[in-house]
Amino acid sequence: MPTDRKTAGTYELLFVIGIIAISFSSIFVRWSSADVAVIAMYRLYLTNVLMLPLVWRYRQEWMRLRLRQWGLLAASGVMLGLHFLLWMASLRLTTVASSTVILTLEPVFVMLASYVLFRTRVNRMMLIGIGIAMAGSVIIGSGDFTLSGDALLGDILSMLGALAVAIHMMLGKHLRKDISAFVYNFSVFALAATSLAVYNLVRGIPFFGYEAKEWGVFLLLAIVPTLFGHYLFNWLLKFMNTAAVSMSVLGEPVIASVLAWMLLGEALTAYQLGAGMLILFGVWLFIRHGDKE
Repeated sequence: MPTDRKTAGTYELLFVIGIIAISFSSIFVRWSSADVAVIAMYRLYLTNVLMLPLVWRYRQEWMRLRLRQWGLLAASGVMLGLHFLLWMASLRLTTVASSTVILTLEPVFVMLASYVLFRTRVNRMMLIGIGIAMAGSVIIGSGDFTLSGDALLGDILSMLGALAVAIHMMLGKHLRKDISAFVYNFSVFALAATSLAVYNLVRGIPFFGYEAKEWGVFLLLAIVPTLFGHYLFNWLLKFMNTAAVSMSVLGEPVIASVLAWMLLGEALTAYQLGAGMLILFGVWLFIRHGDKE
């Protein structure tokens, strides 16, 4: 029906907007000179501030949450905070292209963890996809090591960040069965930000004294990649195929690399381009055939 096609087109447009939005995340982080833990903390706290007008509407749902659910929300929040801390730190050491393309290994880590913990079935094509993606990661790491030990460390931090967000996603998938998207996101963002605040407090990193430009970057991170990116994807899960939404991880490194070339002057090397294509193809193969189980 025409109406159905129009609605589907609207969802697809929002999906593209979400991919573009999350692709700006690495650019904004590079624009800031603040400690990455502060950037991540204020990104999440400011997102919560923007969501505050709707909090009262969900008060009854928060009151019904059980202690075990709060415990899992806290664990999910800590993992999200750790993800931002590790990934943003990687951007200070390696290129946007290397960091974001390695981050696409997230769905691979989710499936591997699901297999280990829950014996989720993995077919032959998924294994081939995992192998190709991992090979691409090794090529990027070895290539970056020849350039700089710091670049290799950045690659490792990005991979650990992907592992942290994979755990966060697994916890979220379990919690979202009984919790609305708004309550889940607001709670996890607040808990992640608070875990980062504790980290900053322990390390003695100042909470204030930043220039207006830095606060502008914090706000941009809250609005663009968080609300118009990650939150939008969580909302679209209700209307689009999960595997299709998962494909967003393939779009980010492509657009982020182009933005890094345009706005930061970062050029792609031959090995980054080749290895990046390997990773993206491997993850695409993995997601595509994973949806057929």
